[in-house]
Formats: sequence, structure tokens, C-alpha cells
Amino acid sequence: NTGDDFEHFGLHISPDADTLLYTLADMNNTELGWGRRDETWNVAEAGRQVGLDTWFRLGDKDLAVHLYRSQRLGQGVSLTQVCRELCSRFNVDTHIVPMSDDAVRTQVESDIGVLSFQEYFVKNKCKPKVSAIHFKGIEVAAPSPAFLDSLEDEQLRAIIICPSNPFLSIDPILSLPTLRERIKKCGKPVIVVSPLVQGQSIKGPTVKIMRELDLLCDVRTIAELYQDIATAIVIDRQDEAATDDVAAMGLAVHSAAIVMNTLQDKIDLARTLINISQTL
Repeated sequence: NTGDDFEHFGLHISPDADTLLYTLADMNNTELGWGRRDETWNVAEAGRQVGLDTWFRLGDKDLAVHLYRSQRLGQGVSLTQVCRELCSRFNVDTHIVPMSDDAVRTQVESDIGVLSFQEYFVKNKCKPKVSAIHFKGIEVAAPSPAFLDSLEDEQLRAIIICPSNPFLSIDPILSLPTLRERIKKCGKPVIVVSPLVQGQSIKGPTVKIMRELDLLCDVRTIAELYQDIATAIVIDRQDEAATDDVAAMGLAVHSAAIVMNTLQDKIDLARTLINISQTL
């Protein structure tokens, strides 16, 4: 998702791509939940001393990545290519692909005005009441070529929509013109992992936003959000009572332990998803 991207101190910041990069490179900061492990904050502290607005904290090591990305983009290189180069430099074999090389920016309409995603999420800590969410630039944005190539790859076996926030993390991607149609056309199973357990968010402001948008906070609503493209949904075992209602929407319903507190939890859920994909 590049709807979270923004320009800060003249640098192009790609939070989602960087989180994936640092995690797969085993250098993510697990205490903060973002940024790099063993980070230092000399530039941030010096910036604060001279009066820079430092509500969005950039660590020194993290800053080097943003400098590199901004330099390469300034040289005319695509964001897709920059992601590929950074993966290579960090010895990450997995392909990290931005949804688009075009600028798309998530904007949140709230009770204190229209906010950029980072203003809403970081500066205001998700506290403003949300009335609508828009993606500036989405009408003219195209999926990145590498994204489209992956959907047409003969080795593609399934598409997994992870338990991220449907409105802030997944919808920017699915709102790209023609993307939902392309996903349907590829003919592969689409497996959704619910971001809710017993009506509560696994992480982040999902339920808060659902309430503010007058949506019912349960897995039935999640299923409805993806009903047009999903083949199956994985819900937590605690939500099995909703199985029949969700199945009536035409989705295969699987239950599992979906809350991931440990690395083993993540491995177990990944294996479950692979097994499900092989049965579809």
C-alpha cells in the first residue's frame, strides 16, 4: 500500500514498503512496531533543537533509506525499481512490489478537517472521528507493472488478503482502476484473513473506523467488503457462529487461530493458508 507514502523534509517516505523490507531483513524494531532495530536518533534530536517539526520521527538508519529512495526517484527511476534495489541491498529475496508507481495519497475526512494519512495516524494518533476516506490520485493511477505481472504469473497459486485495516491498508490497493476486475480475471483463489476477532480489532483502529462509518463490527461486514473478489475467508475460531451467514454470501469459510502473538503463530497461520489454497 503506497497510499501511506508522503513527503517529509523533502524526502519520499514509503512506510509500508520499509516495514516489509526491515521485517524480511530481520532488522525491524519490534519494540516500536516500525523502523529499524538498534536505531539512533541524532538527526531527529538535532532537528528538534533547530525547530523542525518532528512529529514524524525518522531514525538515523531509517533516514538513509529515505535519502536513497528520494535520490533514485529524482533520477527518474520508478518506485518499483527502487524497491527492487533496496531488497537486493538488504539481501531480501522476496519481491516487495508497490501497488503503483504513480502517486496515490490517502486522505481522511474527520471532525477536525481533511487529514493526510500520516497526520491522522501518527500526528493525531487516530483520535479524530472519521466520516470518509479518499485516495487522491487513484483515478489516474495504474498498478505497477510488476504487480500486474504477478497476477499473470503461471506460478501464482492464490492471493491472500492479510488481516490489515480494510479501509486504510487494503482499500487503497483494491481501488486502483481495473484491479478488482484483473483479480477476478486471473482465476486464482482469493483468501481473506479477518482483521476482527469477536468484534474487536486484532490491531489498530479498524473497529473505531467501522463504528464511525456506521458499519456493524463483525466478520460478516468484513466478508461483505470483499465479497465480489473473495473465494474464501479465514475467521477466528471464536467467530465460528457466523459461519453460516458468511457461507450464504458464497464464500468458503475456514476457522483457525488467527491472532499472531509469536513467530510460531505466524508460521502456523501461513501454513494454514497454504493448505487452504491447495483445497480451493
